[in-house]
Amino acid sequence: MQVFKSARRTIGPSNQRREKPGMTDSNSSSLPLDKIATARSGDKGNHANIGVVARSAAAYEFLEKELTAERVADYFSSLGASQIVRYELPKVWAFNFMLHDCLGGGASQSLRIDTQGKLLGTAILQMPLPKPDNIDSLLATV
Repeated sequence: MQVFKSARRTIGPSNQRREKPGMTDSNSSSLPLDKIATARSGDKGNHANIGVVARSAAAYEFLEKELTAERVADYFSSLGASQIVRYELPKVWAFNFMLHDCLGGGASQSLRIDTQGKLLGTAILQMPLPKPDNIDSLLATV
């Protein structure tokens, strides 16, 4: 389990540059998460959880090193989560991330468009990760 505690940040656009979906080519130095994993998300009150499932054992090993709680916190910094916890589920090649206090009060109180965090799973799939040398083994599926 990894825990990343952050200082409360104001909600607003992140100053982090993100690649557009589908714009990573073979010459790029990054790999979007959706090439090697799937994801699903939802709410737990004012908290969101994001499940990420690797498409292969090699992809899980890569994500174990690269998809850290700190990287997820940086990617979703505009949500102002107070803490992000990563749980590892190696037997099913998966991770579960809990983003604490990121939904603006939760479904019944929040004025955000995505009050239940359902789009966070889609959003995390566009996260650029460093492109590894063994990319072919990561893209292989079971």
